Amino acid sequence: MITAEQLKKICPNLKSEKALALSGLINEVCPKYEINTPIRLQAFLAQIAHESGEFSIKTESMNYSTPERIVAIWPSRFSLDGKDGKLNAHDYIHDAAKLGNQVYAGRMGNGAPETGDGYRYRGGGFLQLTGKESYQHYANYIKKEVGETADLVRGTDEYALDSACWEYVVDKKLLDESDAKDFTTITKRINGGTIGLTERLKYYKLAQQILT
Repeated sequence: MITAEQLKKICPNLKSEKALALSGLINEVCPKYEINTPIRLQAFLAQIAHESGEFSIKTESMNYSTPERIVAIWPSRFSLDGKDGKLNAHDYIHDAAKLGNQVYAGRMGNGAPETGDGYRYRGGGFLQLTGKESYQHYANYIKKEVGETADLVRGTDEYALDSACWEYVVDKKLLDESDAKDFTTITKRINGGTIGLTERLKYYKLAQQILT
């Protein structure tokens, strides 16, 4: 389906050895999820290339060095002084676990901050699977325990890719949109909006040129 050389042209920051290993994984895993035509692979690879920083990121970083950045990302939750019912962003810099547990608490199947679910089930894999509920659904699919699944998704390229395929095909059901080349809808379903659409389209156009 794809060679290491083709993958490197789509993701030029990939080292040759990494491209060789990943192209082999893509050719093994993607067909299991019916990502088995050039059109489907073009859209899928464009999305995961962007979400994973060209396959360099398997774990969402929650380590922020400035309070201003925290406020910019979560303006409804944090402020620089902790007033108006908001949390003080200064209390969360360089504390990834505390921040993750706070911002992801009580949603997506996660418990309260003290449960540790928010940080434990932060974004993982090449499509950034997020939240205990999503990890649990994927864990059920691969018949593994949810904590072990989270470790595999964030710790191995195999499960980082497999979980991305699962999220794309099984959870979000995006094969029809791939066939229709409805790339904006795919982005919205993955991202919840169109953040990074320009960058995603750059990868998509490259993939369309290279994978025919």
